[in-house]
Amino acid sequence: MAQQQLKKNDIVGLGYLKRLFPLLDKLHHVGCAGDKAGNRDLHFDQYCKLVLVYIWNPVIGSIGGLQQAVGLDSVAKAVGVKRFSAGSFSESPRVFDPEMLKPIMAEFAGELTGQVDPRLKDLDHVLTLVDGTVLRGLVALAKAACLGSSGASPAVKGEPHPARYNTLRDGKGVYGWRLHTQFDLKTFSPHRMDRTGARNAGDARESNVLRVTLEPGRCYVGDGGYNDRLLFDDIHNAQSSYVIRVAGNSVFEAVEERPITPAAADAGVVRDTQVSDSMRRVELKVNPHTRRQRSGMKETDRLILYTNLLELPAELIALIYSYRYTIELFFRVFKQLLGARHLLSQKNQGLDIQIYCTVLACILIQLISGKKPNIAMRRMISWYLLGVATEAEVMTFLNKPDNKGVKLRAKEELWKKLGY
Repeated sequence: MAQQQLKKNDIVGLGYLKRLFPLLDKLHHVGCAGDKAGNRDLHFDQYCKLVLVYIWNPVIGSIGGLQQAVGLDSVAKAVGVKRFSAGSFSESPRVFDPEMLKPIMAEFAGELTGQVDPRLKDLDHVLTLVDGTVLRGLVALAKAACLGSSGASPAVKGEPHPARYNTLRDGKGVYGWRLHTQFDLKTFSPHRMDRTGARNAGDARESNVLRVTLEPGRCYVGDGGYNDRLLFDDIHNAQSSYVIRVAGNSVFEAVEERPITPAAADAGVVRDTQVSDSMRRVELKVNPHTRRQRSGMKETDRLILYTNLLELPAELIALIYSYRYTIELFFRVFKQLLGARHLLSQKNQGLDIQIYCTVLACILIQLISGKKPNIAMRRMISWYLLGVATEAEVMTFLNKPDNKGVKLRAKEELWKKLGY
């Protein structure tokens, strides 16, 4: 089925993208070392700008759609490309280095300022939320891309393929990539993203990927996927800290039981135990929730945290972990609003470029709105990009007073009155 001819009004938000384009101009000559004749038609910065136009406009669904888009004067002028062939677009990523986009991501994210609870102002380390998310892909494409990609081991006979991470009910495998993300709460954007095969094992296991990318001065906050005592020691030795959830049945030996202060009790802390010279275990009572396990359904009302922040009050340990769920919200924005609907390149370099450009677009949304993304904002911006909502309607939505805090306080007072 032929794609509908694009019109000027179909390409929305180009003015917002122009805010980002100047940062990409410095990449213009990257990858031109082998171009002795000087006749390269599509440069690195132009390629990235085209990818951003694609991400920003859901009406563009393929390389053919991008070719139509640059046929419009406004798009061609902004991107600096009047026309390009599908072949040159597909082949060009092999000479580009996606790593060159990381400093641009950091520079652009530097314009953002995250809001952290003032009670954590004396924490010397930068709160860094760690987690992985899977991008599904076509079986053949994912298999080919994961062989030899960063952190992925070649397929071993008798072992699951590094790109395989699940099995459907009909027995068919699900393949893709895993994005190991370190989310900087200070800038409210990814500090780094590392792509491996989707299978969470071996060198691509979440804890192992984090181990080789540790930096000093960070407080890593993660869930059970990072429950690794050796990793805890590595983080401590790297002069960083951690607050990581562990299994409820984890074995430990108490060195010292710490008293529970009223503030800690109000935060749900029921036990605070030092288990070694550099490790502490904090137990929280939470609302019971059911988890599916191989042995069946299990209900738990305890959340167990390990940390090397020995002097920090227990209620602040609980507060730090509560921020972990922020990275889940970022993944929703990344995958559902601006995520890879269709891979523009089958090469590893092209895939990484599209991932990094998607992150840049996520940062741009926050700079435009001045607020942290949420489900309602994601929905409204989706409507705008599809042409359903006008720019004025989006701005009216963004300027609505935020009374979430008032509602939460009123809810807490109600529960107190009811005796809970």
